[in-house]
Amino acid sequence: MHNLRTVTALGVAAPRIDRFDHITLAENDGLALASVAARLGKEAACHAALGNLLGGVPDIGRTILRDPEAGFWMGPEQWMIGAPRATHEHLADQLKERFGDAASITEQSGAWATFDVTGAMMREMSERLCNVPIRRMIAGDVQRTVIHQLGCFVIRREAEDHIRILGPRASAKNLHHALLTAALALA
Repeated sequence: MHNLRTVTALGVAAPRIDRFDHITLAENDGLALASVAARLGKEAACHAALGNLLGGVPDIGRTILRDPEAGFWMGPEQWMIGAPRATHEHLADQLKERFGDAASITEQSGAWATFDVTGAMMREMSERLCNVPIRRMIAGDVQRTVIHQLGCFVIRREAEDHIRILGPRASAKNLHHALLTAALALA
């Protein structure tokens, strides 16, 4: 029998948390993700299914922050859905049942590394990392940007000092290094 164990995007057994006086960087390994792409000619049915799931369809540059499922706009007729992994480990399969032939659903949990950045200096740190207009962003805004040469999504969460960053899992250590460097530069 194989002795397999799960690891986080940073390659360790438990999510890493780095705390500083002014900022906290927390790897969020508890998120299940799946992408939804409306199929040609089935857009209305896809929108209806999204509305039933999230209470609406995320608009351009927006997310619907809802519990347990949340979702954000990724591109024309494309959205990312997230939910707690503990209750939605098979999120993509659950969505396939719900959307039927209205959308193409792709498992994304293993493709993205997620980091929650919180603290009094979150805006200043964000300004060092990327070019999102963090001081104008409100809860539910999402921007695609580049951080340390990596395509990432930055989501403004409900708390004034909280953003969530999704970046490619294959480059999680590089993204974490960029986050640490920016946090330390503010000390």
